[in-house]
Amino acid sequence: MARTRLLPLLAALLLQMPVLAQVLAAGPLQPLEAQLAQLEAEGSQDPDAALAKLGELRVAEGLQQRVIYTRARILLDVGRTEAAEALIKQLAAHPEQEGRVQLLRAMQADRRGDDEAAVAGAGKAVGQLEKTCPVGDERAAVERGSCDFRAQWQALRILQQAQRDVGANQPAQALAQRGLALAQAGRDGQLVVVSSSDLALLAQAAEQPEEMQRWLEQMMLAAEGDSMRMYTAMTTQAVVAGRGGNKQAQLQFQLRGLEIAQQAGALRHVARAQSNLADYYMHRGEPARALELARKALPVMQRFKDRDRESVLHHNMAVALLRLRQFDAARREIALADQLRLGGGQRPVVRARQLRELGEALAEAGLAREAIAMYHEERALTVKVNERAQAAALEALRTKYDRTRGQRDLELLQRDRSLKDQELANSRLAQQVGVAVAVLLGLLVVLGGVMVRRVQLANKKLKANEALLRAQSERDPLTELANRRHFLAVMEQQAANQFDGALLMVDIDHFKHVNDRHGHAAGDIVICEVARRLSHAVRQQDLVVRWGGEEFLVFAPGVAQSQLHGLAERILFSVGAEPINTEDGPLNITVSIGFAHFPLPPMRLALHWEQAVNWADMALYTAKSQGRNRAMGIATVDAQDADTLQQIEADFDAACSSQRVSLQQILGPQRGEG
Repeated sequence: MARTRLLPLLAALLLQMPVLAQVLAAGPLQPLEAQLAQLEAEGSQDPDAALAKLGELRVAEGLQQRVIYTRARILLDVGRTEAAEALIKQLAAHPEQEGRVQLLRAMQADRRGDDEAAVAGAGKAVGQLEKTCPVGDERAAVERGSCDFRAQWQALRILQQAQRDVGANQPAQALAQRGLALAQAGRDGQLVVVSSSDLALLAQAAEQPEEMQRWLEQMMLAAEGDSMRMYTAMTTQAVVAGRGGNKQAQLQFQLRGLEIAQQAGALRHVARAQSNLADYYMHRGEPARALELARKALPVMQRFKDRDRESVLHHNMAVALLRLRQFDAARREIALADQLRLGGGQRPVVRARQLRELGEALAEAGLAREAIAMYHEERALTVKVNERAQAAALEALRTKYDRTRGQRDLELLQRDRSLKDQELANSRLAQQVGVAVAVLLGLLVVLGGVMVRRVQLANKKLKANEALLRAQSERDPLTELANRRHFLAVMEQQAANQFDGALLMVDIDHFKHVNDRHGHAAGDIVICEVARRLSHAVRQQDLVVRWGGEEFLVFAPGVAQSQLHGLAERILFSVGAEPINTEDGPLNITVSIGFAHFPLPPMRLALHWEQAVNWADMALYTAKSQGRNRAMGIATVDAQDADTLQQIEADFDAACSSQRVSLQQILGPQRGEG
């Protein structure tokens, strides 16, 4: 009988032998979530091996969608979008997977540079995933197994990056802290390192050094003992050092990150580290080294279809080649970068920075026409980026004031309800004591008057706040000068197509070098001091506008053309005659100026103010291409009508060469001048 009982057990054991052998070979059993997270991490370096291991996993029927989701994430990460899309459609057939489906859609949009779709998808994903992973109860939800904290973390990070890109620092910090809480609840060291890194960089941007240091220490503690986490930490330390102006520390951290990636055999991280070093050497004026590193990293980025980084590499190679005066090769790299950007998308703030770098490199190489084209494209994009940032800032202020208004309304409502309750009580008492009625009614009248007065004061304060909000929206926070919004308001007072007055476009020479060599703090000091000197150099009735970055615009209404030359010269020498004191010592700062009087002489053809700004821009770029530290003014334009004027504007360089545009030059203070 015992033998009879053993037979089924032996048969079952034999059937399970392959499974047991697989388990013993694999070592201790791991929870499925940990296995999938590990495979996803491996997939970023070796996607084919990770996908093969996923195919070998045997899971219960109800968990198959979780494996499909991991496969889709790996495929998206390496650019295999068609295969990923097929898996996303499979998941979409299961309503309980809605949160993950929305996240995958957001990741698709983020990869192709569609910020609006990425934010919309990530927001929907957060709404779905929070149902099983509520705020404040993350640890308990993770322990119950109901919270997909990694998916929730990824969705929050997409939203966080979108807020950061428009300069909404506080909302970005709140989202990063929520992501950190999820990472800590799930005990995921890599996500803890990334969230701490994000918070450190956001604190640095908000000029919170103590907070930044606290997050950096937490990041390093979480990174200890793991090569990939330490690579992330070294990359972040390099960014912090670079932003702070410590270029030597930046280089050391970048080299350490490269060494860690090489020791770990992480090919993709090695290429990323080489890409970062190429960017460093490109900005430090070592184009040959930058070119060598970029060429090493490029094949790996192409293999992983990392189009965003591939586009950055082509851009850096283009700038390096321009500085090496290999113009044809540089133009090919620019074309390749543009092709990748159009195919895969790119964040506007990154694209604007690249256009500025290309424009400066082209101007230094003497390719003025191409530099001007890059400049105008960058200007248009910067306007859009600034408008988005301004809208985000205004929305934050509106939210703050709306919340304040709501609190006041609630207080008034509560007081009003209290008065009504008191009135009812008084009414009941009035039936019993006639004399008390008169006293209470008198009291109510007094209280009503007080309430009316308080409401009036609250409305007055609210109107003052709204006026302050309007004023703040037309003022540059760093320099206290007027901004573009205020200039547009002034232009609305002029006749649309009959701009009258003078414009001077002022650009700080080699400002990028100030930021790169001395840090952004020194850059801010230079911008503020130039703004102050500009304001003292112009007339009282002139309007000085911070146009964007290191550029300023001076609108001089009613100035005679004969006086304009003196105004431009006064600005040149007011800014450049004396060094500007910074923590790194005095810096010799000069500016380039493009100026013109409108309507343009001698025919005085009517122009829209936007065209007038464009003419001042072209004069500025001529000043920059001629060597900087000078002003170039438009003296006369040989144009009989608007069509001829537009033709000249389309090829300003040629018009200057053929004397159809006559320019006057004013040299700035030379070395040794006081």
